[in-house]
Amino acid sequence: MLRKSNRSLNSQDNKATTTNGLLKTIVIVTLLLSFTALIVGGYGIFKGQAPTPMEVVTPDREVIMTEDTIKGGQAVFLKYGLMDYGTVLGNGSYMGPDYTAEALKVYTEGMQDYYAELDYGTKYIDLDESEKSIINDRVINEMRENRFKKDENTLYVTGAQVFGVERVEAYYRDIFTNGDGWGLEAGLIQESHLPETDRTYVAEGDQLEQISHFFWWTAWLSSTERIGDEITYTNNWPYYEDAGNTMSYSAILWSAVSVTVLAIFIAVILYFFYRYHFGMQPAFTKGNYPEYDLKNKKITVSQAKSAKFFLLVVIMFFIQVMFGALLAHYYTEPDTFFGIDWIYDLLPFGVSKGFHLQLAIFWIATAWLGLGIYLAPNVGGIEPKRQGLLVDILFWALVIVVCGSMIGQWLGVNGYLGNLWFLLGHQGWEYLELGRLWQYALVAGLAIWLYILYRGIHNGLKKERDKGGLIHLLFYASIAVPAFYIFAFFINPEGSFTMSDFWRWWVVHLWVEGIFEVFAIVIIGYMLVSMKLVTKSSVVRMLYFQIILLLGTGVLGMGHHYYYNGSPEIWVAVGAVFSALEIIPLTLLILEAYEQYKMLKAGGVHFPYKMTFWFLIATSLWNIVGAGATGFLINLPAVNYFEHGQQLTPAHGHAAMMGVYGMFAIAVLLYSLRNVVKPEKWNDKWIKASFWLLNIGLFGMVFVALMPIGFIQLKEAFVNGYWSSRTSDFLQQDIIQNLLLVRAIPDTIFIVGVVILVVFCVKAVFNLKKPAYKGGDTIPEDE
Repeated sequence: MLRKSNRSLNSQDNKATTTNGLLKTIVIVTLLLSFTALIVGGYGIFKGQAPTPMEVVTPDREVIMTEDTIKGGQAVFLKYGLMDYGTVLGNGSYMGPDYTAEALKVYTEGMQDYYAELDYGTKYIDLDESEKSIINDRVINEMRENRFKKDENTLYVTGAQVFGVERVEAYYRDIFTNGDGWGLEAGLIQESHLPETDRTYVAEGDQLEQISHFFWWTAWLSSTERIGDEITYTNNWPYYEDAGNTMSYSAILWSAVSVTVLAIFIAVILYFFYRYHFGMQPAFTKGNYPEYDLKNKKITVSQAKSAKFFLLVVIMFFIQVMFGALLAHYYTEPDTFFGIDWIYDLLPFGVSKGFHLQLAIFWIATAWLGLGIYLAPNVGGIEPKRQGLLVDILFWALVIVVCGSMIGQWLGVNGYLGNLWFLLGHQGWEYLELGRLWQYALVAGLAIWLYILYRGIHNGLKKERDKGGLIHLLFYASIAVPAFYIFAFFINPEGSFTMSDFWRWWVVHLWVEGIFEVFAIVIIGYMLVSMKLVTKSSVVRMLYFQIILLLGTGVLGMGHHYYYNGSPEIWVAVGAVFSALEIIPLTLLILEAYEQYKMLKAGGVHFPYKMTFWFLIATSLWNIVGAGATGFLINLPAVNYFEHGQQLTPAHGHAAMMGVYGMFAIAVLLYSLRNVVKPEKWNDKWIKASFWLLNIGLFGMVFVALMPIGFIQLKEAFVNGYWSSRTSDFLQQDIIQNLLLVRAIPDTIFIVGVVILVVFCVKAVFNLKKPAYKGGDTIPEDE
């Protein structure tokens, strides 16, 4: 409770609804222009994507593969969760190979051997350099010629290409039968896992042949020029000179342009920031800092019940981190855990990676759900009737979705679900592993949460005359959370791989990196205003300014995911420029972190939300380091061409996901628990220890291990071709293995920080305040 009562957030506000009218207009225009460009660009991807031919025909008119076998192979790849082990077109996980680059190498070498035998009666490797050069030119010219006949929907291939296809089929038949010696289980793909006929998404017949056809098709589109163009469907990615794939001029041009545009826009935006005072203004003066009496601060039934969401958060956080430790171990021992083979048999790399990613999204999102439940009564000034019951329903629904989806993923990958693999099992896409039924359940749960939130803040919305005010912004950001996940339903196993990847990033980038970002800054703004630390008017102006920058750069900045996945070359330009600009709003968060630090220092020793602020400051700092700097590094097209799908990507991913969203989730967890836990049972010393251990551990994880490995891998791709940087031989080098062993130190430090946080939260939920307000009660304004 605040001893010094100030005007409530909900009272006011007889101001006209045209407050910040220009900024609101710019936000709307920015949204319209960004999403219009994104949708138009998506249509361009649809029209320009590589064809999936109805038939692939040899010079003898023999059909060697069909659209059904290629799409069936895509479904097999997804069904067994192989995107959580390796990558296709550079997208996926990093333990296994990139199957596109690997298949391209096998395919190219097959064609080289075909002509070596035909022209010289020996193998390609036994030829002298001049003979190899002649064959190389012939193979490159033959591979890059596009023989797809659109009017017939048929792809014609040469005799050498047929030989290359056969080489690819033989290679993957061996790999999936005997394992790859680096974490991929032998006999993973079994015909007994599906019925012989009436299969869902997978074609009838040999699944090993089908997945080989799919991998070859990705190799074909990566090495075949678009009709009427001089660049392949993947803009010449992956780098492999024997197939004629070298970096395009556009990658160099737009890397340079993006840096130039960034320099100009930094100056322009900083001018507007300072010229029009978009920073937050303190609501207190020196010596007049708000005083807090948490001992007498009363809570509602639903607020007390929000605590169990935070307990679930730290439990999932701990399990997720332990899966991360297991994944790190597999890079040194790929098929055992310190000699305990049953752990690998039960939880191989691919399954563990899927769990690791899904739990990260689950625990971070759950923290935000809990915060919304806690805030709602304070925002609306009332505890709605039966609000506690709805909170209980949501909690158990969430538990069912988390547990059910993970069990389904394991059953699906191991072949126990038959035709139901997509519905109940592993959907196959990285970050979107959970089966379609669980996705429906997740959206339903988010809808219930939105309803709970609306019931709580309804009165606040009515009292706030400005429809673009702080409470309305909070509600709009909350609506976007379930709304933007719906794009996951645009993805199906039989759909175009490139278009599916287009929609996948609408969820992964726009939902996680866009909508979550907007939701986060709105929540931070609301928290600061509710604690009487900053003025409401300055926060609203600041929020509009940041939302304009986030959406203006982040929506089209998503284009860096489309450089080399089969999208048109224009996306190299769009992605490069707007990805570079994404660093600007993140950089401004440093200024926000400094303002938060000043408010924290002004509060002195009696400020009860000190640890919340520590984690908010960490969020801002990791935003510029993790999301900004490391993201900028890998998103330059000239760098990404060689780096795409290497260890610099998880370096950025860990720094951004844990550093930004994870630290923010912990901040809101601490803020909420601080208000519902008995003050005498709170001890900041535990949280301080956890804070330093988490941040030191994360820093070491990213900059001591992942970044150095990533730079070594980048050089390997530049020198020897991309395929070489993704082999198990590369990962088994002494320098890489030593760095992976050193990583155990920061990983352990991080885990200890997580354990301390878990113990603290377990103790906290057993020392909650007794609810003073029940369903239907009005909450006094000073609460």
